[in-house]
Amino acid sequence: MLILLMFMTKMRRSSARWVGAALGVLGLAALAIPGSTAVAAGPSTAPIVAQVHPLVKLGVVDPAHNVVPLPNLGECVAQVGLACYTPRQIRTGYDMPDNLTGAGQTIVIIDAYGSPTIGQDLATFDHQFQLPTPTLHIYEPTGRVIFHSHNALMKGWAFETSLDVEWAHAMAPMATIDLVAAANPQFNTLALAEAWALRNLPGQVMSMSFGAPENEILAAGTQGLQVFQRDHAVFQQAAMQGWTVLASAGDSGANNLTGVAAPNYPSSDPLVTSVGGTDLFLNQGGHYFGETVWNDSVPALCPFGCADGPIGATGGAPSLYWPTPSYQMGVQNHGMRTTADVAWNASVYTAVWVYMSVPGTVPGFYFVGGTSEGAPSWAGVVADADQMAGHPLGQLNPRLYQIAQNPILYARDFHNITVGQNAYLFGPGFSAHAGYNVPSGLGSPNVKYLVWSLAGRF
Repeated sequence: MLILLMFMTKMRRSSARWVGAALGVLGLAALAIPGSTAVAAGPSTAPIVAQVHPLVKLGVVDPAHNVVPLPNLGECVAQVGLACYTPRQIRTGYDMPDNLTGAGQTIVIIDAYGSPTIGQDLATFDHQFQLPTPTLHIYEPTGRVIFHSHNALMKGWAFETSLDVEWAHAMAPMATIDLVAAANPQFNTLALAEAWALRNLPGQVMSMSFGAPENEILAAGTQGLQVFQRDHAVFQQAAMQGWTVLASAGDSGANNLTGVAAPNYPSSDPLVTSVGGTDLFLNQGGHYFGETVWNDSVPALCPFGCADGPIGATGGAPSLYWPTPSYQMGVQNHGMRTTADVAWNASVYTAVWVYMSVPGTVPGFYFVGGTSEGAPSWAGVVADADQMAGHPLGQLNPRLYQIAQNPILYARDFHNITVGQNAYLFGPGFSAHAGYNVPSGLGSPNVKYLVWSLAGRF
C-alpha cells in the first residue's frame, strides 16, 4: 500500500492555499428579474468565468486498474490526517436503505470537457467498491472534445467529472448516468448543453458542480444579466418538465475569497437546490456521529488537527440578485434568496475516494472533497426518492421547505447542523443554528425517512 501526499490543485487567489480545479467563461442576452437588485449595464465584453473546485489529494497509486488494498478509516486518519470514506460508509452514515438504488431513473451530469477515461475509471471504482455496472452514456452536444493532457483546465474538469459520475452512481447504483460534456466551460456553452439535455434525454435529475460568485457575474453588467436570464430560462423549462436541478454552493466560504458575502451561481437560482458542505463524522462502520459546518479556517472545528492547513469552507450567502422565493418566506429574514438549501459531506479532511487515470495525472485513488461531492450525491438521493415515488419529484425546494415546517418530520428526515460558520480566511460569513441556516440550509438527509416524505407517504 502506497500513500502519497501529492496535492493536485490550482490557485484562484494568491491568499488561498487550495482551490481545486478549473475555470470557464461567458456572456449572452438578458433582462433583469422583477424585484431583483438593479445592476448597471456595463460595456464589458470579458467572458464570465464558471469554475469547478474538486479538492483532491493523491492517495493510493493504481496504474493497473485493479482492486487494491485501500487504507481503512483509522489508517487514513493516523497516516494522512484525513478520513477516507467509501460508498458503503457514506450510504450507512446517511441511512440509505439498500433497496433504494435509483432503478429506472436517469441522472444527468453537466460538466465541461468530461474525461476521456471516465468509462474505465468508473469501472475501476465499481470493481473496488463492489458496485453494480451502470448504464453510462456520454454526450458532446456542443462540439467534440479533444482532451489535451498538458491542459490543467481540462484536467481539473476531468477530476470533477470523475467525482460527479462516480458518486452519483454510488448513491443510486442502478440509475442510468448521462454525462453531458460541454465543449468548453463558458456559461453560454454550459447552458446550451443543459438545454440540449432537457430536449433530448429522459432524465429526471440534473447535477451541476460548477459556478461563479454572483458579485463577479453582476460586475460584468449586461453580460452578467444575460447569464442569469438564459440559465433561468433553462431551469424554468426543467421545472415544467418535472426535473430536479441541483448545484454546489461553493468551496470558499460566504465571500468566495472576494471579501463580499455572495452566493455561488447557479446554486443561487431559486429553481435550483443548493448543496452546502459539512464535516461528516462516521465510525469505521459508517455510523453517524455528527456534522459541523465545513470551514477549515476555524481551528477548533477543523477535523483531525488540519495538518495541511485551511483547504476550504462551504459557500452560502444571501443573493445579491434573486428575491426571496415563496418557499423561503418565514424561514429566513435576509430579504433575498439564500443558499444553501441542504447539506452534504464536503471537507477534504472528511474525504471520499475517487478513482482517476486521465492522461497527465497519476492513476489511482484520490482523497476528494468540496461541495462538488454534494450535488451529485444529492442527485443520487433524489433518484432514489423518484424510485420510491414512482414518478419524478420535479422542483425540489418547495417540498423540502414544506417538510421543514413540520417539526416531527423535520427532526426525523434531516440532520440539523447547528455548529460552525462559513466566514473563510477574510470577509463575512454566517453562523449555523437550530433550524434553517445559511451555511448548511435545512441540513443533511436521513435518507431512509426523507424519501418517504418526498414521495408524499410520510
